[in-house]
Amino acid sequence: MKPSFFILTVLALLLLPTAIPHDYSEALRKSILFFEGQRSGRLPKQQRMTWRGDSALNDGKTSTPTSLVFHFPMAFTATMLAWSSIDFQSYMSQNDLGHNLIALKWATDYLLKTVSQLPNRIFVQVGEAQADHDCWERPEDMDTPRTAFALDAPDPASDLAGEIAAALAAASIAFKQSRPKYSVVLLDKAIKTFQYADSHRGCYTDNPNVNKAVCPFYCSVNGYKDELLWGAAWLRRATGDDYYLEYLVNNRQAFGQDFNYLEFGWDNKYGGVNVLIAKEIFEKDAIALTAYKDAAEEMMCAFFPETSGPHHMSYTPGGLLYKPGNSQLQNMAALSFLLLTYADYLSNSSQQLNCSNHQFQPDSLRRIVKRQVVDYVLGDNPAKLSYMVGYGDQYPRQIHHRGASIPSVKVQRNAFGCLLGWNIFKSPNPDPNILVGAVIGGPDVDDSFIGKRTNASDTEPTTYINAPLVGVFAYFKSNPNFS
Repeated sequence: MKPSFFILTVLALLLLPTAIPHDYSEALRKSILFFEGQRSGRLPKQQRMTWRGDSALNDGKTSTPTSLVFHFPMAFTATMLAWSSIDFQSYMSQNDLGHNLIALKWATDYLLKTVSQLPNRIFVQVGEAQADHDCWERPEDMDTPRTAFALDAPDPASDLAGEIAAALAAASIAFKQSRPKYSVVLLDKAIKTFQYADSHRGCYTDNPNVNKAVCPFYCSVNGYKDELLWGAAWLRRATGDDYYLEYLVNNRQAFGQDFNYLEFGWDNKYGGVNVLIAKEIFEKDAIALTAYKDAAEEMMCAFFPETSGPHHMSYTPGGLLYKPGNSQLQNMAALSFLLLTYADYLSNSSQQLNCSNHQFQPDSLRRIVKRQVVDYVLGDNPAKLSYMVGYGDQYPRQIHHRGASIPSVKVQRNAFGCLLGWNIFKSPNPDPNILVGAVIGGPDVDDSFIGKRTNASDTEPTTYINAPLVGVFAYFKSNPNFS
């Protein structure tokens, strides 16, 4: 007889390594600092990641006078930085919040350029994916084609435009107090971008030229309907307009919101849609949206193995919350954000989570995030390794990142070139530049980890891993003794 899922999960939790104290304030600061290492363009005098230099200064000049990357995951990054600033700002110092808003504005300034020619044109990507991946060179040396790909109406772009609309709408809320005029511009563009998304339905990769440039790296495998709901949900929150409430009610079933509600990430927004909309039910008793809150509760209940629901989350033997995918910590970062967000919604309304015959206090959700994700990432794992670069004494010294692995332009000004960089890629030497705060892909289902830059799934950092962790680290910085 095979052991039950519940027994296996309990054994995994009992075998967790002994917890060690962590500095969540340091983790928060470094998770935000990471974004300065990802900047493209002319760097400001206040740049703190000093080994980086200016890059891609000529982007967009072949097709448009606006200075213009994969826009789809970048927009999701901006949405999550904005959400962190909105719902977790009370847990941040003014300094941390300020740096997070600087990182957000760097992204939204760029995204505004991608929709600067609406209502009939949207820029979907700069650069040619395969050519870029064929080179291992510093961003300061980029000499691959920097083609600006655009779609013109009636070409569809619901997934990309829906995500950009969500990012700009969320950012309009984040900047409402500190930059009110900028907030108005963001919201205006968010509304117009959503109009393009809804009027020209379909995936942006339906266009064969864009498909060739983007796939297989950032195709929208999940389709576009979740992004339409996601964009509408953020516009509802930003405007309070009943048009978006009716849109969410009328399209929920047709857009498949009853499915994939356990997913959340740059390509699948269903889980995030449910949690985001649940806030309005908690605070304003918006009965028409109850089905979204019910789906959010089903997702939360799936994290507890003792419940009788049809779905349950899994754990590695070392205790990490696990979901299959090429980049394990990408999934966990995004899901952790939703758990903490929903826990706060419950706390603020003096409610608990109801899962059929079980009830859970909000702290039960927070405890999962702390033990099964955050502390694991920071070093409480079988490898005794921090998966955040620059945090603690033991962290990966070879990450899958061109800028980190090649000597800085500040040290060696001569370009390495497209092909010469592959010698560095294969080198066993540690990275000469520390990409402080980068959270990498992480371990496999059995907690195994191959810490070489040649193993991208384990060692590649991305902006969409770090962005949701900003809010997560902020919570535990403010609640360091939570257990």
